[in-house]
Amino acid sequence: MTRKSRVERRQDLIAAAGRAIVRHGLGGVHLNHVAAEAGLTSGAVLYHYPDLSDLLVEAHHAGMERFYEVRRKRLEGLSDPVDKLVVTVRSGLPHGPDDPDVLLLNELGGAAARNRMYALLLTTLYDRQVSMYQSILDTGQAIGAFTLAGDSLTIARNLVALEDAYGYRITARHPVIGPQEAAELILAYARTATGNPLKSVH
Repeated sequence: MTRKSRVERRQDLIAAAGRAIVRHGLGGVHLNHVAAEAGLTSGAVLYHYPDLSDLLVEAHHAGMERFYEVRRKRLEGLSDPVDKLVVTVRSGLPHGPDDPDVLLLNELGGAAARNRMYALLLTTLYDRQVSMYQSILDTGQAIGAFTLAGDSLTIARNLVALEDAYGYRITARHPVIGPQEAAELILAYARTATGNPLKSVH
């Protein structure tokens, strides 16, 4: 059996911490919970992360990468701002009510009012997502694909707010709002805001 490197072991612990947070809640997760998820002893966890709070912060940071870094990289292969906007909307929602990354973010949001570090993480993610949308909107307007109904910053902020709101509805198991329905609701606003039918080929 190949022995895991220190980096691989830390990545495993970050993933295990994320699962433990979703299972027990941010306020209820303890060292033994993370150890159980990782299949290790508590001492082995502490060897890599002497401070459990550091591990929990890294778990949240890793969970947030999907909603900015992964989306940004996906957009690099697209040139049409219409395609970019549709893909960005569709990739910003939960896959379903049990989506672990979104459940992790929900836990982070609940703790943000009491923890400045978590609040900073969420604020940074929000600002980066707004910037991503704003760049797409500005490019679309510059090439004549979009006729914006307002300033791009306001529209971008509203798009991210809609993502968050409908994402919560999905994880709360709303009976008629799933990922597809939520995406169409957000795109309905985006069509009005951009003056474009947003019929992506992707």
